[in-house]
Amino acid sequence: MSDANEDDERKHSREQIDKQQIALCASCDRCRARKTKCDGRKPCGNCATKYMKKHKLTSTEGIDVSEFCCVYSPAKRRGPVPGRAGQTRKASEAFGGPPTTARYGNDWTSQGGGGPTPGSAGMSGFGNHHQQQDTYFDSQQVAIQQQLNLIQQLQAQQMSQLQQQQQQQQQIQQQQQQQIQQQQDQQSNGAVTDSNGVPKTIAAHTHLLELSDPDGSRLRAYYRLSVDEVFGFPPTPTDEEYCSRLNITGMTPRMIPGTHLAALSAARFAEVSLGAIVHNETSLAMELCNAVVHCLKESVQEPVQPPYMFEIARSYFLLAVFRAFRGDMVRYFKYRRVCLTYVSKLEDAANATTLIAAISFLDAWAYMIYNADETKYNVKCNPGCIASDPRNQNWIQGAPPVFLNDEAPLRARSLDALACAVRTCCDQANGRFAAISKEAKADNMEPIPQETIITPTTTAVLSHENELCSRNMVLSAFTLLQQYETVTPNSHKNQGMHLVMSAMDAFLDNGDEDETGGFTDSQIQSLLSVSNIVIENPLLLHHAGPTYHMVSNAAVMLCHLLNSMYMMKGGAEGIRDEQQQGGGMEAAMFEEILDTFTAVRKLLVIHRRNLPIKLRCHSIPRPSLVLPEDGKPFIDLGETLLCACRGCQGFVLMACSPVVAAQKAQAAATKRSVEAAREAQVEAADEVDKELDVLSHDFNLDDDALLGMLSQLISS
Repeated sequence: MSDANEDDERKHSREQIDKQQIALCASCDRCRARKTKCDGRKPCGNCATKYMKKHKLTSTEGIDVSEFCCVYSPAKRRGPVPGRAGQTRKASEAFGGPPTTARYGNDWTSQGGGGPTPGSAGMSGFGNHHQQQDTYFDSQQVAIQQQLNLIQQLQAQQMSQLQQQQQQQQQIQQQQQQQIQQQQDQQSNGAVTDSNGVPKTIAAHTHLLELSDPDGSRLRAYYRLSVDEVFGFPPTPTDEEYCSRLNITGMTPRMIPGTHLAALSAARFAEVSLGAIVHNETSLAMELCNAVVHCLKESVQEPVQPPYMFEIARSYFLLAVFRAFRGDMVRYFKYRRVCLTYVSKLEDAANATTLIAAISFLDAWAYMIYNADETKYNVKCNPGCIASDPRNQNWIQGAPPVFLNDEAPLRARSLDALACAVRTCCDQANGRFAAISKEAKADNMEPIPQETIITPTTTAVLSHENELCSRNMVLSAFTLLQQYETVTPNSHKNQGMHLVMSAMDAFLDNGDEDETGGFTDSQIQSLLSVSNIVIENPLLLHHAGPTYHMVSNAAVMLCHLLNSMYMMKGGAEGIRDEQQQGGGMEAAMFEEILDTFTAVRKLLVIHRRNLPIKLRCHSIPRPSLVLPEDGKPFIDLGETLLCACRGCQGFVLMACSPVVAAQKAQAAATKRSVEAAREAQVEAADEVDKELDVLSHDFNLDDDALLGMLSQLISS
């Protein structure tokens, strides 16, 4: 039995070896006959499905494989076995014989090996037949190889032809696009450049840069009497003065490099553009501003040199002022940062501090209208550190850096002290309104972040209150200005700075302590001084800073003064009795203040009408044409359209309870929205405003191109 078992095992192992050696078809016989796809399993999916359908089964588990009619036949060889031909070729090559002859020779030898052994003649005949077969197959292989080579050549030619056609089509498309672009450029250049390629905004207004041109002199005068009145920048040098500044022997204006001339032209165009917008020549101002942009684009083609670095920095600052006047605060902040970038490179400390003081004063205005909504901190006195400090990104804040610099010009220190006082007052106003909102429990009021109350400026003032409080800063500014006027005798009276100081003096006066909440004589004198200066010089309202808002708040305080005098006289009856009696000192004072208020209010209304909505201060109501009823104020400040700045709102709401103040502040926001919608409708219907919008859109593209170039230069 053991021997029989061993024989069976040997037989089974031989069968397994034979099965492994015999290659089976990939598909079963049934699938090949039906020409269906077979999965190669044992049984395959098709045969298993047939069996389950026939016997109505749901599964084939436990069924012997032999029950399925799934048979895999041995695979028939229909060509060389994969891999074996290559091995034969490699072997023949290794022995030095040609691969084709060796392959076919071996096949024929294997076929002849099964016959009887021939004689010598038979052997020679078989050899000739073998050679003939080799020759035949060699010729066939050569012909096939030639055909393959020809097919490959044709395919390569077709591919090269397709590539050439594609390249030609791409070249044609590129040429067409270039022609279209050139036509568009020619059309656009025809619109913005003259025949020499000079931008039309430059070519059309170059005559304004001549000192002998009357229109140019007029626009420069407007600029000097308004924007520059408080800044006191040095004048832009003439070409001859610039040659002497270079200190090069034999230098003439014709020898000045193009980038230098472009920088000087930008500074001159910036002055006349601001003069034009101050005089309400808006279209001309926008064209001149575009000329500034083109000049600056030309000047940045090469690195800015120290001789004209100040002119470049001032040009960007004046561009920022122009954008601020137009209400474009996005480009205002961008140009301001570019200006600070060049200020940090200035070698002349006096020019650098003068420009930083001007920036600080303008920043005080931005600080007001944005209600100090930013979280930055700390200060350094070095001009380069101030300009490059990222914490001064939107406005200079903290302790006044120029004021604390004893080596800075006196006028610049005075201006920086005033700017610090304005920032401190703005922070205090934010704190008061936060307390009002909390006391009135007004949830609908605009939230006031804590960062706008405890600001870097407030922190610095609280740390050095005796030196940096608002009252002492105004007094220090006045002292510094007096010293400047003593050492710099000229006909310029610095009326703009005196106006700001008088306004701050009136605002910071605590009132008559003997009479609760009354106005002191010095406070009344300061308010009248502010109003009279503006009446005599209306261009001072165009200061690049908070001057306009200060004058508006001074007019509001005159309203409070008139209302208090009116109530003290007993209302309408008291006024009539005093007029019948011929009046007296108080009657004369009342009439004088009323005339002053009426005049300054008219100027403020005109100026306010020309400003963008978001830059407007209070819309102050006029006095009643008839005496109001008893118990009603002489001027109803309840009809005032409040400014968006909380520091300005406090002047109107100073006599209101917290609840009333919160209600009026909420109503003011709604009124401003209504006013903005009404102004938008008026502008949409006005043809002049439409033309200005189109002009502004076109020129803004040039501004954005310049800012894009500058961002790349600064980042690199």
